[in-house]
Amino acid sequence: MTVLVTGATGHLGNVLVRELIARGEKVKVLVPPSDDITSIEGLDVERIQGDVLDLGSLRRGLEGVQTVYHLAGILFTSPRRSHLLYRVNLDGTRNVAAACMECGVGRMVYTSSIQALVQPPKGKMVDELGGFDPAKVTGHYAKSKAMASLEVLSAAAKGLDALIVCPTGAIGPYDFRPSKMGNWFLQVATNKLDGRIYTVGGTYDFVDVRDLAAAQIEAAQKGRSGEVYILSGEALDQKEQVRLLQQASGVNGRCYGMMPWQLWMVAYIAHLYNWIRNTTPGVTLDEARIVTSNCLISHEKATRELAYNPRPMKETILDTINWYRDTGRLPLRITSFAGNGQV
Repeated sequence: MTVLVTGATGHLGNVLVRELIARGEKVKVLVPPSDDITSIEGLDVERIQGDVLDLGSLRRGLEGVQTVYHLAGILFTSPRRSHLLYRVNLDGTRNVAAACMECGVGRMVYTSSIQALVQPPKGKMVDELGGFDPAKVTGHYAKSKAMASLEVLSAAAKGLDALIVCPTGAIGPYDFRPSKMGNWFLQVATNKLDGRIYTVGGTYDFVDVRDLAAAQIEAAQKGRSGEVYILSGEALDQKEQVRLLQQASGVNGRCYGMMPWQLWMVAYIAHLYNWIRNTTPGVTLDEARIVTSNCLISHEKATRELAYNPRPMKETILDTINWYRDTGRLPLRITSFAGNGQV
């Protein structure tokens, strides 16, 4: 079977491509001309030059394709360029759904976000029943993904065999660029923070990219059209995350707690500063919302219908550190956790 992956050069995208190849699928990837292809270089894929905003290139890429995994999107941008989130995340998804219907694609799996779902107050479980409502989520990223998700559900109601997965915070190996979380891992693991690590008193749900990739494939094979599946993992506060990182990498550094209001203050200052400079903030308002949002998230539906069973974060963090070492991003290799954090 031939599949097409958009957003294949990203962290989750390249892991999905690797998993599809391992399962014997013939893989096409839609790659914009400006994309860095390091993460998929050398993989047995057919590269189609194009963009989700270009219907012509989408039609070319969909020739002979039975399943589409649509992951292409923008997570962060400068405050003055928030319109790009709607262009790529919303218009791009609308184009992919339309092209799938036009070309007779058998199934479309859209990767949305947990942030796109309407969330109940803290203390109540987040599940798929919350639904998508752009007016009830906060931030341009969440709104653009909620609007895009509604487009996919609308297409499904019109006959497209499509479903949606909503991951939480993706981390893990094969983070080539690296992502913001990857940079954080490397800073902690190399002691580049001068032993002064500032953490926020919030908790967030993280999940291994390899589990997400496997779940997307299971969704394509077993998921029900028009349905939404949350792919969450393990709730982890930043102090515990740092402890696991230090234990895996054999470094030490003291954690300093930051109150949520302090994080919001930093995010607002960064927002204003980067609005003036037209650059992307190191800490965004969306990130402040995410870190302080409801982290009580259920993946019971995905477990029941897709046999989804994410691994513990301790394993993910160790594997990620070892991958950084194997690829020369860290100097030494760790093969197992040491009880006292030493190697």
